[in-house]
Amino acid sequence: MSLARSCAIAGIGNTAYTRGTDRSTLELHLEASLAALADAGLTPADVDGVLPSASAGRSAEDFIVNLGLRDLSFAPTAHMGGASLLSSVRNACLAIEAGVASCVLVPAGRRGYSGERVSTGAHVVENLMATIAEFEWPYGNVSAAQWFAQAAQRHMYVYGTTSEQLGHVAVTCRAHANLNPQALMHGRPMTLADHQASRMITTPFRLLDCSLESDGAGALVITSADRARSLGRGDAVVAGIGEAHDRVPTSITQKRDPALLEAVAVAAERAFAMSGTTVADADAVLVHEGFSWMVIGCLEAIGAVKPGEGGPFVADGNIALGGRLPVNPHGGALSEGHVSGVNHVIEAVRQLRRSVEPARQVPDCSTVVVVNEGNFFDGAALVLEKGER
Repeated sequence: MSLARSCAIAGIGNTAYTRGTDRSTLELHLEASLAALADAGLTPADVDGVLPSASAGRSAEDFIVNLGLRDLSFAPTAHMGGASLLSSVRNACLAIEAGVASCVLVPAGRRGYSGERVSTGAHVVENLMATIAEFEWPYGNVSAAQWFAQAAQRHMYVYGTTSEQLGHVAVTCRAHANLNPQALMHGRPMTLADHQASRMITTPFRLLDCSLESDGAGALVITSADRARSLGRGDAVVAGIGEAHDRVPTSITQKRDPALLEAVAVAAERAFAMSGTTVADADAVLVHEGFSWMVIGCLEAIGAVKPGEGGPFVADGNIALGGRLPVNPHGGALSEGHVSGVNHVIEAVRQLRRSVEPARQVPDCSTVVVVNEGNFFDGAALVLEKGER
């Protein structure tokens, strides 16, 4: 059984990305799900698979009850942190190709500003956090900014990566967001000087190296490529997809080399092998970036540049719209919104549909690579190709 080009993302939908909401996380997921189904020309009656978000604490029963699902046959939950979204896309494709399901809903997102954040104590703590909770939290290693700062600091030590190079990632994402009216940071330009003047959070991350705390959700509807074409929604074909689980996946401090995203590299190799493409075929890359360094680390992991070359690559303007390899033309988690990476897949689909604002449309976009890192360097990668309507 080959998954290559057997499935497509037929529907996409999202809520507004905000800072402040009185709506529950479930309400946000339901709004995004109904929007995605409407986009695909389908209804809840068509859904026979749903893949809830573990990081948002959701279950299949939430959707059975609130959407009135009547014939659900597939409802696994991925536990890969930020990589869970793409793992769920892969699971959906496996189920569809195996005949277990025919129309799978994948919702994600959270109230990352109003509720589920570290400072409120309301965020969902997954089981894989048990090791770090026992052995590192008591010594003050308690937040994602601290964990990933250690990896970025190692990268700086080994390769000479600089704070200014991290800043170029943040500035580029902000420039893209200022072309995107739905981005939370739309209308709020930023310069490299602004980045360098922002306060230090945990060395080497400044405030503007960190992704947004935001409220919002998105959803995907996945079905067979043939059915997507019959719906007039065959633009975004899943050409290849892969996931990989890192060695010692429970702590960054225990990695063989914290400067390298080894499981992301393996996931990308698997996705490229399935699709018969390479990163050289990509017209754009969407990186789910909790922190600016993650863009540099992921570009190196997927083979866009060699280890240590990511910093100079981004500083030279290569990831900007019009550059050699545009990254996050929507603004990403740094400037559009942090919704568990689903907005990156939504943006990839919109780029393939040619349905974004003209100023940020990647010309002749036909292949987009989406890369997610999750928890402690687990990885997932998706190659989407423009298909036929």
